[in-house]
Amino acid sequence: MTMAETIKNQNDTPEFSRIIKVSKLANTASLPFSEHPSEEEAKDMAKLFDVISVKKMRFEGEISPFGADGWLLEGKLGATVTQNCIITLATVRTRIDIDVRRNFVPMAEHDGSEIIHDISDDDETEPLGKEIDLGLIAMEALALVIPEYPRVEGAELGEADFTPPGTEPITEEKAKPFAGLAALKEKLSNTDD
Repeated sequence: MTMAETIKNQNDTPEFSRIIKVSKLANTASLPFSEHPSEEEAKDMAKLFDVISVKKMRFEGEISPFGADGWLLEGKLGATVTQNCIITLATVRTRIDIDVRRNFVPMAEHDGSEIIHDISDDDETEPLGKEIDLGLIAMEALALVIPEYPRVEGAELGEADFTPPGTEPITEEKAKPFAGLAALKEKLSNTDD
């Protein structure tokens, strides 16, 4: 299941949807597009992505004929995502600017017993349906590049000590049992002493 299918399966209408009917595309010309979410759609995306906000999002590019019956989408996606730092909980803003490319190709005919055209290993190729949802493609691309562990510059996770009172803490050296074995082996191999 692709990220787009996962996003769409959460509810029937994606948070940001801009549908283009394939039947309306001219197979001899490119179709330029420029899409951005409404304030409400941006809030819904922030909630879906579990971030503070998604702002200044714009998805621009064009869809052009590709191969015999396919379509090529090439675009640029830009957005500013605000999250909490995983260490300090301060806000972290990340500017995202990425290229997005998708090849929409018709599925090969098959007799029902096997699939002739397998696109599961290609992250740019998708089966061509009756519609191309620019908003869903933009959401998928954004979801894949939002930082998983945002950090304020210079924030570092300190060392934690979970030693019960009255006991000696386990040091990194003590946590390496094979280092002690290596030292013992070296000592036993130097029998000249």
